[in-house]
Amino acid sequence: MASTAISDVRAGRTISGEPSASMSQPAKEPRDDQALKPVNGNNGSFTLTGRLHSFRNAFRGVALMLRSQHNAWLHAFASICVLTAGALFRLSDPEWCRIILAIMAVWTAEALNTALEFLADAAKPEFHPLVKCAKDVAAGGVLISAVGSIAIGLLVLGPHFLDFLRAHF
Repeated sequence: MASTAISDVRAGRTISGEPSASMSQPAKEPRDDQALKPVNGNNGSFTLTGRLHSFRNAFRGVALMLRSQHNAWLHAFASICVLTAGALFRLSDPEWCRIILAIMAVWTAEALNTALEFLADAAKPEFHPLVKCAKDVAAGGVLISAVGSIAIGLLVLGPHFLDFLRAHF
């Protein structure tokens, strides 16, 4: 289905199948019955049911990321460890904010990386050096986020851990 939409666009047609304007043809204002319809599940209207469907789809996306990305498993394990340590050390509100922002940054980077990989594979299933570059850059973004989060974790949890060691050893 995605390949049909892509080939339609490459063939000079919009997603709805109407011819697109080219530089040699004057642009025409679409009539109401010719307007492009949103695709991929977005019907454009705001309803409570629509919002609930959006949440359901978002949770499906998180579940898909966890099923398909081994690094997401590592992020989940690290998140659980850091949250547990934070609870044991009774972090202050500002410390919790830093930890939660660090965790959120890594998960967001991983989700965007996963989405980019899926889109790149759909657009160009065979090897292409630019697709590889895009995937490598996106993975680099996850790495930057993870290293930054480790630094935040050490700065926030490190003093608590040292206090624990001093008190018990």
